Amino acid sequence: METHQTPRTVENIVREYATPLSVLAAGALVAMTVYYGPSGSSRSVSAGANDSAELQEAVLPTAGVTLPITWGDLGARLVEVGAIDPEKLAALYEQRGGFPAEYQRLIEKNANEKIVITNWNSGYLLNLLWALGLANSNPILEDASEMMNPAYKGAGNFASTGGWTLAKGNAMDHYNMHQLILLTSEQQENVDRVSRNIFRPCCGNSTHFPDCNHGMAMLGLLELMASQGVGEQEMYKTALAVNSYWFPETYLTIATYMQQKGVAWKDVSAKEMLGRDFSSGSGYANISSQVTKPQSGQGGGGCSA
Repeated sequence: METHQTPRTVENIVREYATPLSVLAAGALVAMTVYYGPSGSSRSVSAGANDSAELQEAVLPTAGVTLPITWGDLGARLVEVGAIDPEKLAALYEQRGGFPAEYQRLIEKNANEKIVITNWNSGYLLNLLWALGLANSNPILEDASEMMNPAYKGAGNFASTGGWTLAKGNAMDHYNMHQLILLTSEQQENVDRVSRNIFRPCCGNSTHFPDCNHGMAMLGLLELMASQGVGEQEMYKTALAVNSYWFPETYLTIATYMQQKGVAWKDVSAKEMLGRDFSSGSGYANISSQVTKPQSGQGGGGCSA
């Protein structure tokens, strides 16, 4: 039986940040879970004693990583159904240094070029994929799933749902509601299987239980890759690259650990690195305790901005 760590609910976020944030209104707190950028999403990490410039380049290529997907009209469709309010989205990024043409193109039609994730745009892509994972109708989000477990008092109480403030209306008006990506039974089986093997250190649960923004965004990415014929191994490879930009210090630390074991980052098993023993909260804590963490000027991609 699969076990889960404490889910990322709005209530739990309040508890974690009780001193400065408990006095905030719930709406203000929830808004903080949206990722900003470009300045707020930049993940420029300086090299420390145990992570050379070469290691950083292997984990977080300066030129970015080209994802094996095309975005197409998904941004425009997310806007059309109201899962993304373009005015709220633009206003958010204007507050954080501007809304560049690259960002605008991804919420318009015919964005047919391959997506390249970089240190600079990783936070914005996280938000787009978050909206996609939240809004797209998929069995993983339905009644029998972890998200709908009555013990959690409804799917609307998670950071991945209550935290999405860039929709028209309430986020739950769009949860699992829109047929944006249609999957064959085989493709759905791939998403289900792979999602159970991809963890993230901010929450500790697998992507099959997308209780935070990273989990919901990864679910959207897996659905999109499956729909475009990406194979299982490539899905893991891509997910590892994306997780690395979302959690740079985490994966620099893991890469340092593997380097100390004599394994170059290019030779690691992406599936293993994304699994419970490395990428869950407890797994990463164990790995981290065995190496000196890379030094950085920024945090490693928690569930709040």
